[in-house]
Amino acid sequence: MKKDNKIFGNKISNSYFLDARFSKERFILKYGDDTKQVYHLKAVPNPILNKHIGVMNLERSYKKLTLEDNAVIVGNIRMGFGHYRISMAIASCAYALGYTPYWLDLVSFKDTTGSKVISYLNDLYSLGSRLSQKSALFDKLFWEPGSKNAYKKLGSNVIDEKNSELMIRAYQDLDKTLPFIATHSWPAQAAVHAGMKCVVNAVPDNYPMALHLAEGSVHTVQTPSSYLGYKTLQDMSDGKIQPMKESEIVLAGHYVDHEIVSNIQLDCKRRIKRINQDKPLRFLIPVGGAGAGLEMIEKILIHLMPLIEQKKVCIFLNIGDHKDILNSITKEIPNFKKIANFHADNFKVTEAFCTRAGYDENLSGIHVFYHKDIFAAVYSTNILMRECDVMITKPSELAFYPVPKLLIRRVGAHEAYGALRASEIGDGTIECRTFNQTIQMLDMLINEKSNITAMCNNIIKADKAHIYDGGYVAVKTAIKLSKKAKGHK
Repeated sequence: MKKDNKIFGNKISNSYFLDARFSKERFILKYGDDTKQVYHLKAVPNPILNKHIGVMNLERSYKKLTLEDNAVIVGNIRMGFGHYRISMAIASCAYALGYTPYWLDLVSFKDTTGSKVISYLNDLYSLGSRLSQKSALFDKLFWEPGSKNAYKKLGSNVIDEKNSELMIRAYQDLDKTLPFIATHSWPAQAAVHAGMKCVVNAVPDNYPMALHLAEGSVHTVQTPSSYLGYKTLQDMSDGKIQPMKESEIVLAGHYVDHEIVSNIQLDCKRRIKRINQDKPLRFLIPVGGAGAGLEMIEKILIHLMPLIEQKKVCIFLNIGDHKDILNSITKEIPNFKKIANFHADNFKVTEAFCTRAGYDENLSGIHVFYHKDIFAAVYSTNILMRECDVMITKPSELAFYPVPKLLIRRVGAHEAYGALRASEIGDGTIECRTFNQTIQMLDMLINEKSNITAMCNNIIKADKAHIYDGGYVAVKTAIKLSKKAKGHK
């Protein structure tokens, strides 16, 4: 427990600290406390990402791990696809800058208390996400206000900080001066508890919440409004509040992979060319990690079916690792199987398809992608993104990517601010909360393609303003901290 009962210099009620201690003790009773047990790591090439962005997975070992000087640790958890997506962006930028990214997923260490705690909390979040899409009443009364307000106050951060003390076991082999970038507050908090001195907490979304804070780390954020909200800790405590220090927060920009950022100009020009030549309009529809939003996706596919059959529209549908989703889609759309092309569970096939899409401008039909491997499931969206004209997605972390976007109903009120960011930059639509709004926007994009061209031009402008350079900035911030800790100038 924090001895001074403060967060960033702001006094917190003792009741929160009592709740935090109770929460930690409850998890210890449920899963045990293994924080003092010896736990070693080894590095093995990631089967999907190593070839593209040099990622090495950190896994359990019985020998002590030693890493080279150019190592960058990317600490993360699987909670939906969003935090994995940010991790891939950070790893990609680290690799492009000449560093080796090491993937430390706390959930992957199944035999640890920390993994069990995170999995339990993640299951609750996923359940809430799905229920919010199925029940308007649950969404209105519980999920919307809960996702926005329940974790807004500093007091709620105390509980997470305490629980994250149970997640330190996987950090034992890591040099304390290694650059460490976390894409969720829990691995950032755990890194600080474990004595890591060069921790960057890559804050997601665009809505400031105490949930995402990790005192003792440097916080990078994606937008100016998010910077001001976190810097002042706005509405995170009642009464007068002491802001974060300038050294504790950095405005980085959107977290986007190097291979996407470095090809922004080319990809946008290719989109504009396809539009000007009246080629089939390509829509990428990725399904998120929690599998939410399926009903809306099915309605969109039904609405587009005549245009798909007329070869005016082409669909890339990435169902991630949700194979069961196909059963629902085929039940709702009887002729789906006859029309769709299935690119199932083979990442090389997905890569080959993207290569073909790069030169076959007359590509048509429905193309479905499924991968059991979580890395392939998430990264497939990255490579398909470059070949699409418009991505249809909820305003999650994908809202920050440099591709024209039709933004459909959010999952949680906090995601609304991602849609606002995209619509203000002009690389995405406003959020379409209902089916009628979604179809109206979809038809407009199809019938008035100048709107897509405008998004492409806005992306090119934003790229020149370094809006999408957040991944590089996060890595450089961690490297700077590491050099300082090691006594380098």
